[in-house]
Amino acid sequence: MEPRTETASAVQADDRSGAPLIAARDLGRAYGEGAARVVALEHVDLDVRRGEIVVLLGPSGSGKSTLLNILGGLDRPSSGQVLFDGRPLDAGDDAALTVYRRRHVGFVFQFYNLIPSLTARENVALVTDIADAPMPAGDALALVGLANRADHFPAQLSGGEQQRVAVARAIAKRPALLLCDEPTGALDFETGKLVLEVIARVNRETGTTVLVITHNEAIAGMADRVVRLGGGRVQEVLRNERRREAAELRW
Repeated sequence: MEPRTETASAVQADDRSGAPLIAARDLGRAYGEGAARVVALEHVDLDVRRGEIVVLLGPSGSGKSTLLNILGGLDRPSSGQVLFDGRPLDAGDDAALTVYRRRHVGFVFQFYNLIPSLTARENVALVTDIADAPMPAGDALALVGLANRADHFPAQLSGGEQQRVAVARAIAKRPALLLCDEPTGALDFETGKLVLEVIARVNRETGTTVLVITHNEAIAGMADRVVRLGGGRVQEVLRNERRREAAELRW
């Protein structure tokens, strides 16, 4: 079925999952001053509900990564506000944002950022040292289908396996929010689908809310909702009638 377009009022009214887990309100972000000033985001409103998969689509320079960084507490907005579980993120200092990132957010980036001298298990275990109630590293690796590769070093793993280790590392601290920035960007088609299957499985089996940013239109099919960005603004919000399995995606 075709995706359904939502108006702003429809997005607010459709509250099947209760209050949003994270919300942006009139969000803006600019860099520089005077003639060198660059506006990366302006007047962005977005609700992300618990348990959703939301795909943020847009070309390079549309504001996707800036928005993800602000929602993840890696950057601060120039204007507007981000609410997590109803509480403003900017109410605290940098130390409070660090606690937010440690307790509530997992990050997966295009490049895996694994430590070469550590095994897969040891790479995942790094985050368990800073989490309040972490998942055992072995359990996290099993969830991404790599229980039998736990004692291998990154150089002994394929690109897709390394990205799955990165997903395991992100979810080992049991985050409420998993933010994925072009997670398949460095992978071929078949390997990319395996990584997307893992992300969908994490969402399904743990209830983790997932945001994926991508320029790849095909990935939108796996989402509950698709948010299109352009010129630093939300251009359109679509709801998929059915979330497609990663194996069904084609690009």
